Amino acid sequence: MCNRYHPARAEEMTFYREVFGVEEPPRGHIGDPLFPRDIGPFGQGVFLRTAPDSGQLQEVLGQWGLIGWFAKSAVPPRKPGRGGPILTNNARMETIGEKPTFRDPWKRGQRCIIPAWSYVEPNWESGRNQWWRFRRADGQPWGMAGLWNTWTDKQTGEVVESYTMVTLNADHHPLLNRMHRPDPTRPTTMQDKRAVVPLHPAAFDAWLRGTVDEATAALALPHIDDYDAGPDQPSLLTGGIEKQDPDQLTLL
Repeated sequence: MCNRYHPARAEEMTFYREVFGVEEPPRGHIGDPLFPRDIGPFGQGVFLRTAPDSGQLQEVLGQWGLIGWFAKSAVPPRKPGRGGPILTNNARMETIGEKPTFRDPWKRGQRCIIPAWSYVEPNWESGRNQWWRFRRADGQPWGMAGLWNTWTDKQTGEVVESYTMVTLNADHHPLLNRMHRPDPTRPTTMQDKRAVVPLHPAAFDAWLRGTVDEATAALALPHIDDYDAGPDQPSLLTGGIEKQDPDQLTLL
């Protein structure tokens, strides 16, 4: 799972414009001179989806942290006894069709792609957390598999777009299984290490427009050679929640 990522900037979005034929100007902070910066949970980022009315591809600015239809506020309430809000910026693929926050957008086919220049994960091999940053080895931005939703505040009428990144089990991936804090109660082959899913460009259309079966089949963790990964240099500004939980708690 991922709790911080670096969005693709305006010049990097050229890759997506050529792939998708998107002609809209970049929205929100994409291209802002204050960036690059990382986005944390409940920060604002851009995602690509098929427009509900026309079916055309569009760029949408929204909150990284999916808002369920039943939510009373855009930011979830704090978790009892934990001090932090319930995080919905990652969604387990195995239960995406069951969890209240995600099941309706999933059933409606509200899948999206999140442009990301890089993302970070915690490595605990030294006995303490060392953030690792993951980029594409070919120098292009990632296209992360995601789910989106549109929520309306019943009191104010405000419409808020939001999105989440889909995660898969990475226990058997030779690179990604090195991330996250080991669970001493589980055997090494059943740690349930989680990883967000960078889509191969050839799978973009199936993820956005395919059937549920086609979209599910499009999900696969990249080969180890596709990653440029290593210890992060803590020089990027952060957005959203400033302090990240080193334990990377299990998300909804």
